[in-house]
Amino acid sequence: MKVLLDTHAFLWLISGDNRLSETAKKTFLDSGNILFFSAASLWEICIKMSLGKLSLNRGWLKTIQDEMHLNTIQWLSIEMPHCVELTTLPFHHRDPFDRMLVAQAMVDDMQLLSRDNRLSSYEIKRIW
Repeated sequence: MKVLLDTHAFLWLISGDNRLSETAKKTFLDSGNILFFSAASLWEICIKMSLGKLSLNRGWLKTIQDEMHLNTIQWLSIEMPHCVELTTLPFHHRDPFDRMLVAQAMVDDMQLLSRDNRLSSYEIKRIW
């Protein structure tokens, strides 16, 4: 199955954070799954770092790139159909990054790996 990683899930997975559920770990480690990391997540990380809301170790971008390569995580660009899908989404969730991840999951028929249970209000499959 195709799995889009929410920003927090990606960061927790690559750092071994204990807040991960067993299902999230199994989904991540299942070689039958195709994993994706969205441009929206990198954008979110960069904005939070610039605002001082997120602190990552020096060399954080190389770490992200290395982890993506090591774990065969594919880059997901933000495309026009993803943006257009946003116009149809109800406002169950107001976070623009999460809304883009939902739109991408819908357009590209992906499941979304996220702890955020508010995302289950959308017509996607959320894994946690």
